[in-house]
This record gives sequence, structure tokens and C-alpha cells, in this order.
Amino acid sequence: MALGEERAAGAPEDGAEDEVLARGSALEAFGESAETRALLGRLREVLGDRAAREGALERFREWMMNLLLDIVQDKTSPADLIHLAFKFLYIITKVRGYKTFLRLFPHEVANVQPVLDMFTNQNPRDHETWETRYMLLLWLSVTCLIPFDFSRLDGNLLTQPGQTRMSIMDRILQIAEAYLVVSDKARDAAAVLVSKFVTRPDVKQKKMAGFLDWSLHTLARSSFQTIEGVIAMDGTLQALAQIFKHGKREDCLPYAATVLKCLEGCNLPDSNQTLLRKLGVKLVQRLGLTFLKPRVAKWRYQRGCRSLAANLQPRLQGPEGSQMPAETADCDSDGDYDVPEDVESVIEQLLVGLKDQDTIVRWSAAKGIGRMAARLPRELADDVVGSVLDCFSFQETDNAWHGGCLALAELGRRGLLLPSRLEDVVPVILKALTYEEKRGSCSVGTNVRDAACYVCWAFARAYEPRELQPFVAAISSALVIATVFDRNINCRRAASAAFQENVGRQGTFPHGIDILTAADYFAVGNRANCFLVISMFIAGFPEYTQPMIDHLVAMKINHWDGVIRELSAKALHNLAQRAPEYSATHVLPCLLSKTQSLDLHTRHGAVLACAELARGLYRLAVQEDRPVADYLDDAAVRGLKQIHQQLYDRQLYRGLGGELMRQAVCVLIENLSLSKMPFRGDVVIDGWQWLIDDTLRNLHLISSHSRQQVKEAAVSALAALCCEYYVLDGGQADPVKQEELLQQYLADLQSPEEMARCGFSLALGTLPRVLLQGRLQQVLAGLGAVTTICPKDVSFAESRRDALKAISRVCQTVGVRAGGAPDEVVCEENVSQIYRTLLGCLRDYTTDSRGDVGAWVREAAMTSLRDLTLLLGREQPELLEASICQQVMCCVAQQASEKIDRVRAHAARVFMTLLHCEGAPLPHVPHRGQLEELFPRSDVASVNWNAPSQAFPRITRLLGLPAYRYHVLLGLAVSVGGLTESTVRYSTQSLFEYMKGIQNDPQALEGFGGTLLQLFEDNLLNDRVSVPLLKMLDQMLANGCFDLFTAEQDHPFGVKLLALCKEETRKSKDVQKLRSGIAVFCGMVQFPGDVRRKVLLQLCLLLCHPFPVIRKSTASQVYEMLLTYGDFLADGVLEEVMAVLGATAWDAELPVVRAQRNHLCDLLGVPRPQLVPKPGTG
Repeated sequence: MALGEERAAGAPEDGAEDEVLARGSALEAFGESAETRALLGRLREVLGDRAAREGALERFREWMMNLLLDIVQDKTSPADLIHLAFKFLYIITKVRGYKTFLRLFPHEVANVQPVLDMFTNQNPRDHETWETRYMLLLWLSVTCLIPFDFSRLDGNLLTQPGQTRMSIMDRILQIAEAYLVVSDKARDAAAVLVSKFVTRPDVKQKKMAGFLDWSLHTLARSSFQTIEGVIAMDGTLQALAQIFKHGKREDCLPYAATVLKCLEGCNLPDSNQTLLRKLGVKLVQRLGLTFLKPRVAKWRYQRGCRSLAANLQPRLQGPEGSQMPAETADCDSDGDYDVPEDVESVIEQLLVGLKDQDTIVRWSAAKGIGRMAARLPRELADDVVGSVLDCFSFQETDNAWHGGCLALAELGRRGLLLPSRLEDVVPVILKALTYEEKRGSCSVGTNVRDAACYVCWAFARAYEPRELQPFVAAISSALVIATVFDRNINCRRAASAAFQENVGRQGTFPHGIDILTAADYFAVGNRANCFLVISMFIAGFPEYTQPMIDHLVAMKINHWDGVIRELSAKALHNLAQRAPEYSATHVLPCLLSKTQSLDLHTRHGAVLACAELARGLYRLAVQEDRPVADYLDDAAVRGLKQIHQQLYDRQLYRGLGGELMRQAVCVLIENLSLSKMPFRGDVVIDGWQWLIDDTLRNLHLISSHSRQQVKEAAVSALAALCCEYYVLDGGQADPVKQEELLQQYLADLQSPEEMARCGFSLALGTLPRVLLQGRLQQVLAGLGAVTTICPKDVSFAESRRDALKAISRVCQTVGVRAGGAPDEVVCEENVSQIYRTLLGCLRDYTTDSRGDVGAWVREAAMTSLRDLTLLLGREQPELLEASICQQVMCCVAQQASEKIDRVRAHAARVFMTLLHCEGAPLPHVPHRGQLEELFPRSDVASVNWNAPSQAFPRITRLLGLPAYRYHVLLGLAVSVGGLTESTVRYSTQSLFEYMKGIQNDPQALEGFGGTLLQLFEDNLLNDRVSVPLLKMLDQMLANGCFDLFTAEQDHPFGVKLLALCKEETRKSKDVQKLRSGIAVFCGMVQFPGDVRRKVLLQLCLLLCHPFPVIRKSTASQVYEMLLTYGDFLADGVLEEVMAVLGATAWDAELPVVRAQRNHLCDLLGVPRPQLVPKPGTG
């Protein structure tokens, strides 16, 4: 039945419905299946041919619109169906815009009256049907194009004596005016209607003046301070802009001055409504174009012509036959052309629009400038260009710079920017390519740089190569700099596109193809890659080397973003290899002068750049086997040495910027030490040492977001400093410095500040081998003490983590020797103590307000165990004892089965690394053969250990290996009884899969049960393990994992488990633990004999627990337990027990509850609990 069809008269409703249902059930395919199959069959053909694809889209579009319009024009269609059809029509028009669909509307003379009649049923305030009104207005705008006078359609307007019918012309105008002030999208369609209707030859004579008068009155009485005023002004401005766009000049010119005057009185630039300001600019430019005669400026610059053959002809003829696109000007025609005075006002308003705060307004003003200049004489157009160039003053805002760039691009694209002006324009654009203005903690100017790239792109298309030839070096360098050194990814990509356009269109950019290959759209997406890799490649071309270095020194070293400053310093390090003499003689002195700048960012960036540049010049000298003095003269070395003292004297290590300067000078210390500066024995070394020590000692005073970076910089600086200046020529440590340094650092390990412990732990870990010789035991003992948890420093997890890292580094530094001295190397006398320290930290489960901070310690412990074990296995495998190796593998396997994804993944990677280590396999790995089968080497790369769905099915395989069962089960207990849904689900599934496999193996089940009980006993009253373990036991009992035990009377497993559960829950006030214990007690009812009676007694005791919530929870779980396992009771007793459980208010007073509980004890056959009097009561 069609949607618009009415039910036949007299047909019963039920019968019709049954018929429809019967027909629907009988159809095996929809009616359009054949057509759909044909269209799908042609899909490959259509998609392969663009023309065919567009044709298919056009055909389908027309077909869909015709079907919907048939519904609309059907007078029997209900109102809801008509609105639905119009809604679909609106959706279709949104695909490609309404303009491409207007011609598809029926637009015969006969359609005018029906469309007008449809408006009589429309309510402009109905916000549910705005799509209908929008489409009707568009339809009406098409019917206004009929080539007949509307008065012919009116007939006799006199219907009755004294009454006249409104003419069609008046009806359309009334509809248009009414919908120009509505608040929905129909307002836009009404503006389209006005532009088509008012500009008709028959209407403009009678109605244009009146409509314009109504529009100006509407603008005059509306205010952009109110919502109603904004709506009215929006519709009116749209209508006026459309009229002056589509109307003939001679028809609109008489009214243009009046409209312009009214528009100036509206003060639209002061409005906070972006759309109103944009429409104001749009209308202003249309008025300006009305004042000026439409013409093509003969003086404009033309590059070639539209004919490809004509463009290619001069090249085929050779240079002598080429056409010279000169700056020709028809001076006579310009002189005969008078420019109205109102044009000056229009240009002024457009120039103001270029500085608007919103991009869409500036873009509209830029297009208006271009259109207006195309109709002006050459001299006046040149004045406009000069006014646009005034936007590029540093007194102007970034909005003015952006608008000016857009305007220049428009002028250049239209050929209105003559080559003679390029000398003025290009320097401005080069400044815009690097424009950036700091605002607070960030900057503005990204849009300016992007628009400047657009100008370069437009110039490449607009001018002949010879016109831009004088500026090629400057433009190409500026675009390359923007491509690799701009902070914003969009600007880098825009610069790359502009460079590519110039290479293709101009063909004069040096090494353009090579640069484009390296700096394409995707390559410039990574900022670090641009600064450190692409820049190095481009600097290989001498035309770009010096401009790139100069830009970094002038613009990027003092950038507000610290990341940019660091990247710029590293880029200077690399570029020093391309221009070493220039870097040494010009760049380094300039940077040294900036290290004392008052600006913090400049000072910080200059110190970093000095450090990196000195290091780069040193490396170049080493590569070329030349003395460093060839690049770094005495003045440069002296300047580098004085940086620290000058900053210290000015107290620049304190205050807000102190942490930045500390980090920068630490980087300087590291690079100068690595560059082997001749400072041995100099007082500056003591100053550097003081800075490092003071920084590590006061890390807690540094902001948290930069603390890690400062700490790493100080530790790296210390390592380089010690290696270069604290080691004597014979390779021995300076004994005075060694004693002083170690004594001070070991004392600072006991600092009350956690961050100080972190810093000095890492500092000890980074010391060179010669400084550790003879003091290894003392250093290891001090670091081991930091890893020990004491009541006063329980929350110092970060210091324990860094101490573990330091222990690993120390071991790597001193090396391993089986027969060595314990104060010199890792040997058999101290290796056991080191392992005890590392393994002990795997039991760190400290939690605080930050969560499980012990996870940081466990991760560091696993990393250190991996590094130490691989070191021993590689150099001295005989030091690896079987018990130690087993503990390492088992403890790591436990971490690999726990609940935190990050820790689990790290543990799994450590486990796989130890199992499949390079070279000779580690000795004494328990069950190595079975492990290699369970965990093949391919799993290292293929398995995502972060994902519980992939990790737990593999790690639970270790339950079958006795050596690993205890530890893996300990980790699984925490995961199965955890809170994270995915972890609980996959760990539980994996555990049950394993249990299912051993159900028929009594020996394996006995072994598993014994391990489980031992685990429970070892972790009694340890809530971290016992609570999730109770949850795991509940699930295992509910899933019948111990059915083999429940078949035996008083099985030892049940007896022991009951005793452990009683001990765990005794006197507990933890509600979560008690609830988990109740669930386990209920599951243990499956064990027959004395275990069941004791379990029921425990549950009866819990029914009178002091906490009402526990009493209610016990009653609820016992009720569910009896539903599942109640077959041990007689039917009558079972019903009565369940009735008592269900009818009693267990949160009532204890005496009431106790009576019901005693009744239940009698029914269940267990003794009534007796009240025990408290000690001391009489």
C-alpha cells in the first residue's frame, strides 16, 4: 500500500492489515532489486570513468528529485508526507549546493500559482518544518525566471464590489519580506528569491525602489545588540548583496549611494556578530562594483593566455618569437574614465575589513579589494596596493598582516600587482613568512605565515620567471626555512606546497627537485625530522646554508617554546658541519653575546646553542684530524668558560627562570666536557661541580613538569665532567675528588627529600669506573639502603626506583669477574646481595594517593634483574646459581600475570628476553625445554602483552609447571579478583580453561589445590592478596573447579580452606572482605560432612554480625546458595528455611534477628551460638 493511498471505503481494518502482512511475508525481494543489481554491476565501469561517474550522479539526482516532487505535487499526499519529501529534497541539495538543483525544479508558468498556494499552509514560526519553507522559497525563485510579465497571470483582480485580490507580484514580495526576518535557514532562500524577483524587468520598475526603501528602513531600525535585530539585519543584508550582485548596473546605480550611506550609519564594524560584518563587507564591495563600470583593465599584468596552444607556441618558436608580457597601460582610456567619490569610501571600508578579527571577513574584504582594483585606473589601483602595504607595519596586529597577505595574493592572482611593485611587496612577504608575535605563554602569527605561503604560491602562478628572477634567492630561502623550521605543521606543509609550485611554474629555484623529494607533504609532518634530518640535507646546498643558520640564530634560539629552542640548538650542531668557518667566526660570538641577555628565553636558547655548536665543531675537528683551535679560538673558549660564572654572579640560577638556566648550563657542561675543553685544574670545574650538586640537592624546588629533564641533564653533565676532569693522565681517579665526591653523595642518599635521593642515586650510578674502584661495596650498600622501605619514607617510591636503576648501571660499569675483589667488580662475594636487593624490590606494592606507586619500583627491579642476569650469563655464567635463576624467572612470571597492563607487558618482555637471550642460553632456567615450547621466539614480536586477551591465555600455561605454579597463581589471584573488567574477564577465562584441563587428573588437581592453600596461608591478613583471592575462590567453587574434592567426605582441601577462611574473616571490619568470605562459605557447602556443618555454623554466626549490611548480605547469599545446593536438606525443611530467610528483616535490631537466626540453626541442625560475656562485665 502506498504511503499516500487511502484505505478503501468499507474495508475492515484488520483485514487490510493482515493482507499487508501477508504480502510483506510473501515477497522474497524488494521491487527495485533488478535495477539495483544492474547499477551495482556497472559500478566498476562508472568508477573507472570520471565523466561517466558525474553523468551517473546527475541522472540519479534528477530521478530522485522527480520522485520527491511528484509526492509534493500530489494533492492527495498528507501534510506529513509532503514535509518529509521536502526534507529529503533539502538533504539532496546539501550535497552539492542549491545552485545546481534550481534548474531541476518545475518552472513553467503553470507552477507559479501552485507554489504560491503552498505558502498559505506554512507557519513561519514552526521550527519543525523549516526545510519545507526553504525548498518552497528556492522553488519560487526559479519560477520567477519565467519570461512573461506577472501582470498577465493576475487576471481580473476585482473579485467582488469593493474588494480586490492581491496581485502575484505583491504576494511574492510579501512572502519574501516576511521570510527575510525569520530565524531559520529559510532566510537565506528568501534572499535568493529577492535577487531573482526584484531584478526582473517588470518588477524592477514597480517594486525595486519600494523594496530597497523597506530594506533601508529595516536596517535603520534594527540593532545588532538584540537577537531580533541581528536576524533582521542578516536577512536584509543578504538580500541587498544578492540584488547588487545579480542586478544590472544601470538599474542599481541610482540607489547605490543611498544604500552605502545607510550602511555606513549601521556601524557594522563595531558589531560582535561575525556574519553581519562579513555581509557588510560583501555588500560594500558590490556597491563599489556598481559605482565602477565593468571592464577589463588593460594595464593589468598577464602571464600567457588561457589557450594552452598559444602558451606553448612561443616556446616552440624560440626565445626570439616569445611574447613579452609588458606592463602596458592604456593611458588615454584611463584618463577619460571618472571615478565616483563614493569609491574612496568603499575602498576605505574594505581596507578596514582587512584588519577584522575574523578570517572570513578579512577574506571577503581581500576579494573585494581585488575586484575593485580590476576596474580602477592604473594610478588609483597602485594607490590601493600602497594602502594594502600599510597593513604590514609592526604597529598593526596579526589580523592586519593576515588580511594584507590575502589581499596581495588576490591582487597578484588577478594580475593587478605589477612587476614594478614586487620590490616593495617581496620584502614584506619575507617578513610575513617569519611573523610571530608573543602573547603571554604562547604566540600568534600562524595564520599570517600560512597566508604568506599562499602569496608565494599565487605569485608562482601569476608571473613569468624573469619577473621573479631578482627575488628567487630570497623567496626560495624563506620558503625552505618555513618548510623545515616553522613550529606549526600546517605552515610547514603550506611552505612546502608553495615551494613545489614555484619549482614547477618558475623552474628557477636552486636544487628544487632534490629539495622537494626530501621535504614533501608527509616528510615535513614530523617536526624533529624537519629540524634534524631534512635541514641537514638542504644545508648541503650552499645557497641555503647560511640563511638557515642565520634564521635559527635570529628567530628560533629565542623562541617562546622550549622544545623549539632545544631543536634549534641541535640543528645548529648539525649545520656546523656544513659551514664550520661561518659558525665559528660569526655564529658563536653572536650566541656568546646573547647568553647574558635580559630575556630568559634568549638566554636559555643561547646557552643551549653554544653548547651544541661547540660540540659540533669539536666533532668536525676530530673527523678531519685537525686541532680544535682551528675552529675555537682563545676568545671563544674563554667566552664558553665564563658563561657559568657570569650567570652565577647575576644570580640567574634563582627565581622563576632558574630551572631553565640550570638545565641549559648542565647541557653546556656535558658538551664542553665531551669536547675536551682545556679546563683541567681550572676553578670553573669547581663551579660546575657546585651547580650539579646544588641542582640535585634542590630538585624538590623545581616544578614537577621540568624536574625530570633537569635531573637527567645534571646527571649526564656529571658523567661527562667526571670522565674528563677527575681522571688523571694515567687512567687513575683523582683520590681527593673521589673521596670528596663519594662521601658527599653517599651522605645525601639519606636526605629527607625524596627528589634529592633520586638525584644522588642516579649520580652514583653514572660515575665512571675509576671513581668506583675500591668503593664498590660502599656504593652498593648505600644504594641498597635507599631501596629499603622504612616507616618514615614509605611513599618514596621514586627514590627506590632510581636507586635500582643506579645499581644496574653500577654493575654494568664495573663489570663482572668471578675471582675479583668485591670492592672492584661484581663477583661471587657480592652478587648474592645484589640479587637479594633487586628481588626484594619486586615485593614493593606501596600505594598512596597516586595509586600503585610500587609498580614503578617493580618495573625498575625487573629491568635491573634482566640487565644483571644477561651480563652474568654473557661474561661469567658460573656466578648464576640455580636458586637465584629460579627466583628471577618465577618472580618475573608472577609480575607477568598481575593486573596492571603496563607492568604485565614489561614483565612478559623481560621473561621472553631471559628465555631467548642472544648467544649462549642462561643456565639453570627451570623447565627450559617446556618453556621454549610454550613461549616460542616468535611470540616476542607477535604478541601484544598489554592486551589481557593475548597475555593471560599464554601466561596461565605456566600453571602446569610446578616451579612456576605458586608465583603465577599469586599473580592470577590479584587479576581474577581485581576490578578492571577486561583483566577480570580474560584472566578468569584462562584460569578456568586450565582447570578444565586437569579435572580428570587427581594428581594435578591435588598439586594445584595444595599450592592454592599454601598461597592463602602465606598471605593471611594481607588484604592486597587475600581479598582478591577470596573472590577467585568464590568463582572457582561456583564453576565446579573442585568437584573432585567435593565427592569425598571431609576432604583435607575443604578442611584446610575452611580454617583459613575463618582465620581471614575473624574480627574483620572490612565489608568487602566479609562479603567475599560469605561467598566462599556459601560455595563450600558443596563439601559434605563436618566441613558443611561448620560452614553453616559460620554463616549463622554472620547472620547476627554487628553490621546490618553484612547480615542482609549473608541472608541473601545463603538464600541463593540453598537454591543451588539445597538438596542436602529435606524439602519441608528447605522451604521453611527459605521462608525465614526471605521474611526476616535482617537489618532490624539484633535481639529480633537473633531469635530468627536461632530458629534457622535448629532447622539446619547446627548448634545455636552462645553469647560470650565481655571480660570485666559483672
